[in-house]
Amino acid sequence: MVIREIDNKRDYLPLLLLADEQENMIDLYLDRGTMFLLEDDGVVKGECVVTDEGNGVLEIQNLAVSQTYQGKGYGKKLIEYVVDRYKDQYAVLQVGTGDSPLTVPFYEHCGFVQHQILKNYIIDNYDQPIFEGGKQLVDKVVLRMDL
Repeated sequence: MVIREIDNKRDYLPLLLLADEQENMIDLYLDRGTMFLLEDDGVVKGECVVTDEGNGVLEIQNLAVSQTYQGKGYGKKLIEYVVDRYKDQYAVLQVGTGDSPLTVPFYEHCGFVQHQILKNYIIDNYDQPIFEGGKQLVDKVVLRMDL
């Protein structure tokens, strides 16, 4: 398994859209973010985009694993890589996600704790309703871990 930083981030838009379903929302962070690809056996299996949010905060803006490879630990490996790479440069790693019954527990399992809830963020900022795990996402949950 290899994780590497890449510059041609737009080439991976289909993968980015797995984690953030609206392209104009991706546009808000992609150019200022650093993107990492996870490849295993020569196949791209996941990606992660992080941004410097100031005041010692690094944020995961996008984390996606190809549907075929989900549930095999690749998302967790990307988070571990980011933590290891940036632990001496930042105090906090945070991530914001919809109030999903699937995604929030994943991040909590990876060591994040809920920090705040942005009410109605999903319905106010996305053109179409987003459903995950049979639930319509409404709020944005911000989770954090100390580095």
